[in-house]
Amino acid sequence: MRKIKIVSIVGARPNFVKIAPFIRELKKHKDIINILIHTGQHYTDYMSDIFFRDFKISKYISLGVGPSSQVKQMAKIMQRLERTLLREKPDLVVVVGDVTSTLAGTLVAARLNIKAAHIEAGLRSFDRSMPEEINRLLTDAISDFLFVTEPSGINNLKREGFSKEKIFFVGNIMIDSLVSHLKEARKRKIMQELNLKKKEYAVLTLHRPSNVDNKEKLGKIVETLSKLQKIIKIVYPVHPRTVKMLRKFGFLEELRRQPGLILIKPLGYIDFLSLMMSAKCVITDSGGMQEETTYLGIPCFTLRKNTERPITVTQGTNVVIGENYAKLLGLVKRISIRRKIRRPKYWDGRTAARIVKILKASLQ
Repeated sequence: MRKIKIVSIVGARPNFVKIAPFIRELKKHKDIINILIHTGQHYTDYMSDIFFRDFKISKYISLGVGPSSQVKQMAKIMQRLERTLLREKPDLVVVVGDVTSTLAGTLVAARLNIKAAHIEAGLRSFDRSMPEEINRLLTDAISDFLFVTEPSGINNLKREGFSKEKIFFVGNIMIDSLVSHLKEARKRKIMQELNLKKKEYAVLTLHRPSNVDNKEKLGKIVETLSKLQKIIKIVYPVHPRTVKMLRKFGFLEELRRQPGLILIKPLGYIDFLSLMMSAKCVITDSGGMQEETTYLGIPCFTLRKNTERPITVTQGTNVVIGENYAKLLGLVKRISIRRKIRRPKYWDGRTAARIVKILKASLQ
């Protein structure tokens, strides 16, 4: 029996969460050789290494790209990845999400006439000022397999003229990771370490350039947090890039002085899941957390003008706040803990198995 060789490419925190279930599923198939490549887009222990430990991933090829501007980083990834793919000669390149490494991997595969699969295809914010939106559009345009998480993705791809033979509705692979780690997350002691009580705190994440690179906008968010921490205790694992901007604009010390705001370093996946699943609400600009809170039934307030994951609003617990920070304060005050959980179709922990089944049928 001919073996299928698959190269999976990751580079940033969200990628690690999405690729882990796929790798775990591939290991069940003796007729598949899987090679994982980590570009090094995220490279510090708490942005990268801790995730590999949490997901028990020990074997991978590192391109060691490190920090740089997006364009320079992409160029380095493509140069180093080309050498690796020419050496390995895979049947398929698999990319996930919408980061720089995602697009770089797909472009190199296309240039070398290697088939590419995009996990999490079809998502659209319709905001081309977001780097991620450009990455999504271009990645989908040159991928051979488009694995979709929700019905809006199917509609978007069909409207853009993609053949239905390329589109596969498989569900959300991030939920595979969540489901498989729930038991371990319940055992973690992160709440006790931070002196928190269940459903008496909010979790905050903030990292998108549209929020943190503009002094005026970031100042309004800091002002809102100063008011919000009087209503509810807030735990804020601060992204290193956000720390840099808070310090640059002179807001970091102001946040540290707020008694109801707990600033901590970024957490590993399982500790963060443990913290999130016991929170009263989540305030974020992250796409993945909109999905995770929908599955968990936790109120989520998104500090963006749009979302590429509309099912988290129509069926889930997500409210898109935009820049209406007064609305955020009001909603947090009125949170109802009891709410019926409606989980989207195929958000069931079996997405990776569906993907691998489709790939084997197509590539063998």
